Amino acid sequence: MEESEPKHYLYRGIVFVMLFVTWFILSGFNDGFHLTLGIISCGLVTWMSSDLLFEHRDASVFARLRQMGRLLAYLCWLVWQIFLANLHLLKLSFSPRSALQPHILRYESNLETDFERFLLANSITLTPGTVTIKIIGNMYYIHAISDISAQGLDGEMERRIRHIFETSPSRKTSEA
Repeated sequence: MEESEPKHYLYRGIVFVMLFVTWFILSGFNDGFHLTLGIISCGLVTWMSSDLLFEHRDASVFARLRQMGRLLAYLCWLVWQIFLANLHLLKLSFSPRSALQPHILRYESNLETDFERFLLANSITLTPGTVTIKIIGNMYYIHAISDISAQGLDGEMERRIRHIFETSPSRKTSEA
């Protein structure tokens, strides 16, 4: 346990810095009072939830940077999917009522970590026309407003999320 302690503090430090930089950029306050509140808030959030972000702590800094690049690429892809889903909903809004075919789907995921599952559930909900309504284990229950929205849940989103967090060849082979 003694060998992992420094790495544990390093990851908490990284999480704290990421949170504080984000807070500083988004808050727009740089006076002593607000900076102190920001440090306290980011410290509390880091203390309570830093294990969520970096569940596998054996990855190198370069692997984490690679993951950040993959995450940015995924977010760009997700924004495009949101745009396409918005176009579909616009088309549905001008169609006769029969075009709406809402239903609930079950989707089984093979993602490994809580953060990966969290990212999938939120990505589905962010995409117009679909909402994650319940998760039990690896089973997602999703409301889709139409058949086309339901067809968008073809596993591509899950594959891209899994790709973000691949850190080593051993993890790839363990999934097979």
